[in-house]
Amino acid sequence: MALYTLTNQTIALAGIAQTCSLVQQLATAGACQSTALEASIGSLLKIDSDSVADVYGGLAGVRHGLEQLQTQLGSRTLANPEQARYAAQLVYLQKRLAGKPEMLDSIRAGVGRAQAQAEHFGVLHENVLANLADVYHSTISTLQPRIMVQGDPQHLGNQGTVNKIRAVLLAGIRSAHLWRQCGGSRWKLLLARQKIRHEAQFLLTQI
Repeated sequence: MALYTLTNQTIALAGIAQTCSLVQQLATAGACQSTALEASIGSLLKIDSDSVADVYGGLAGVRHGLEQLQTQLGSRTLANPEQARYAAQLVYLQKRLAGKPEMLDSIRAGVGRAQAQAEHFGVLHENVLANLADVYHSTISTLQPRIMVQGDPQHLGNQGTVNKIRAVLLAGIRSAHLWRQCGGSRWKLLLARQKIRHEAQFLLTQI
């Protein structure tokens, strides 16, 4: 499949936007949209895909991300600076990760274990999320600068919520990798901002 298309770049960027929104929801409310969460976590466990959209189980899997993308890119000032900060950090950390083959191998092994668990228990089972959270904590969390999640101390002190946040951040790294695979870059986002916003708007009509 041809990866370097505006459609694929928009879908991958929506994947990043979706994970950033989910992290914010979990950190501030202790809960998030379950369908979006399942699609984002599922993207981590999907190895063979026929298309970029298929990574998320179809366009509907990134509906929330496309909506967030439209909102973020639709105003001159950032609609949600916190989500934008998470997104920038994910893209930066993914670039750093790309130069660490041993860490990549460790992540692949951990995700492989989570895949086996998901086949038995389901994508959002607490064991699967705990495994993915541990993968994130032992790999991505060791890279600088660490992503500092802001939220309600009560929720950030709940291990189940923390596991979801870490698993979602790992899914964000996956989407950032996909964004780069599709030719995405900071310059691409700056120069094609309105094109990406219009593409997100169009893709939402296709769901």
